[in-house]
This record gives sequence, C-alpha cells and structure tokens, in this order.
Amino acid sequence: MKRLFSAALIGALLWWTPPAVRAEGAPPAVSAASAVLMDGETGRVLCEKDGRTPRLIASTTKLMTALVALEWGCDLEEPVVILPEWTGIEGSSVYLRPGEEITLEALLYGLLLRSGNDAALAIAGHCGGTVEHFVARMNQKARELGMTDSSFANPNGLDAEGHCASAYDMALLARACLENQELAKIAATRSITLGTRTFTNHNKLLWRYEGCVGLKTGYTEHAGRTLVSAARRDGVTLICVTLNAPSDWADHTALFDWGFSSYEARTLVQAGERVGQLPVSGGLIPVCSVQTAEGRTAALAPGEPVEAAYELTEQVLAAPVSAGTQVGEAVYSVNGTELARVPLVAGEQVPDASAPERGVRLWRNVFKN
Repeated sequence: MKRLFSAALIGALLWWTPPAVRAEGAPPAVSAASAVLMDGETGRVLCEKDGRTPRLIASTTKLMTALVALEWGCDLEEPVVILPEWTGIEGSSVYLRPGEEITLEALLYGLLLRSGNDAALAIAGHCGGTVEHFVARMNQKARELGMTDSSFANPNGLDAEGHCASAYDMALLARACLENQELAKIAATRSITLGTRTFTNHNKLLWRYEGCVGLKTGYTEHAGRTLVSAARRDGVTLICVTLNAPSDWADHTALFDWGFSSYEARTLVQAGERVGQLPVSGGLIPVCSVQTAEGRTAALAPGEPVEAAYELTEQVLAAPVSAGTQVGEAVYSVNGTELARVPLVAGEQVPDASAPERGVRLWRNVFKN
C-alpha cells in the first residue's frame, strides 16, 4: 500500500506557492453547445461549457480511427487492396476505386486531411480484418483513455445510434493523439501529394492561428460543426474541443487567446530533483536519497498554488538498493485537482553491509565523478 511521506522521514517540506489565484478574466462566450479548453501537458481542464454531455461528433471520430490504426502496428508502406464495400460512401471522400492499391500511409492522410469516409472504412477493414472488429478496438481504446462518455459505432463519424462522445472525452483523445508522433505529424500537415492524390487539410486554423498543430474538423447535419484543435506557444500546449458550434473557428480562436493570455508554462519539478531520503535496513549506509525520475511542466495562472505530496510503496528500503529503483510517486495538484504523477526513485546505489569489500568498492563508484 502506498503511504504519504512524512516530513520527519524525508526531511523535506511540501511545496506551497501563495494563496489561490485564478486566471484573470472570465473565459469568452462561445457558440458551441459543448466546449473544453485543456492543458495538453497535464490534462487539466482550464474552462468548459457542458463539457461532459455526450453528443454527436461527426468526423472528429477519425482521430480515434487513426490512433487505433497506428497502434495496431500495420506497415504504413504496405499496399492496401480496396474492397468494393469500402467505396462509394456518402459524404467526404478520397474516391477510392474497387481493386486499386494504395498505401496505408496515404489512407491515413486522406482520413485526417480530406476526411475521407471511404478511407476510414478501408483503414478499419485492413487493420482490423473486419470493420466491426476494428470498431470494437476503438471502444476498448476509449475505455483505456478514460473516455467514459463515449461510444463508437463506426470509424468515420457518420451519424449512427450510440455513436457519441463528450467534449471532455475528445480532449482526452486529442492528448493521446499528440503523444503519437506519426499521428501528430499527419494532423499538422497542411497539404501533401502521395501517389496521384493531393490532400489539403480542412483545418483552417493551421493557416489562421499562430502555433496551431492540428487536429480534426467534422460536420454532419445532425451533429453540426465539430472541431478538435491544439496550439502551442511559449511552452504551453492547449487543446480545444467544440461540439455543435456554428462559429467554431471563432470559438477556438477566442478560447486559445484567453488561454495563452491567462496561463503560462511553469516547471512543476525537474528530473533528478532530490525530495528527501529513506532509511535503509542492512545497508552500508543507513539512508538513501529519493529523487524524481522525470521532469514535468504545467499551464498555470500567475501565482497559482501548487501542492506536492509524496506517496511511498515502502517506508524502509532493504539493502542492496539499486539506483533508479522506484520507491513511490510525487503527486502535484492545484486546488485539489491532480496535475501530474512523477515516479520517485532511489538516488544512489546502497550496497549490502554484509559484503563489506564489494560494498566499499561499489560505494566509491557512486562518487567517482
């Protein structure tokens, strides 16, 4: 069981910044029925409007299609032979022809840039064996990402019973997409020619908004205009989602402007930062330093308070202890909202005291440099 570090045990105080300070100014009014602005680094929601209500999501669905396809492990250069049932789909299309061969990479560009509904079926059928099997994996991935208000019925986003997601869930999906380097590269591409096809991105923010890095547009008559986008400036990554938004370009511009003016990138912790020490049973020395294994940043309002708490898996370590052994987690929060968890590890090697010659040699190596 994890236990909270005691100050006496580690000789370190929790980090507190001054009293709570919220971002200046209210978030802008938006046309969207649902909207979420999220810190892409931590997943913290900076503002939202009815962000947890499931709604139709139209072609923003294709972010999940692309993510599942890329995680499936299919070769991007592998030719895909187009089956008749993948062609002639209503709505936006890359105009696939039965029997033609096209690479999976080209299908993914056609999916995310031109929003091809036929490309979605081809990707799903090729990677999943059947479209139905692929859609089942989409729903499994949604559960893995914590998308509790989401359900997928197809890979292209055409209106269907039970096909929906909340704005918050789509922001979680966008975070996962940005972490996938290949998907992020495709979604940020403005235009590309592959084979005999040229694909131009439907996301106008790539041209209109400084720092925009994608991701996906969508529209059906019943869903209205849907948009998932992300932008980076000065170390801050913001994710914006709007569902059923008549003025989606203006909504995203206003929300990004507010977010970048209200929040700044701040280091929560640096990799290798010492946070305290733990006693060692049977070691050549009685204690072992504890440090963070990774660095993290977050989008915070000026003066906003951050709390750090430390959770241990053990109260006492048993020698020998290897440097880098995980001993717990550091948990960083703002006003009770968790921002990040960072592994805590042993900062050095502690030899077993019962092997003094070997122990002395190993201990000296720690201080070589």
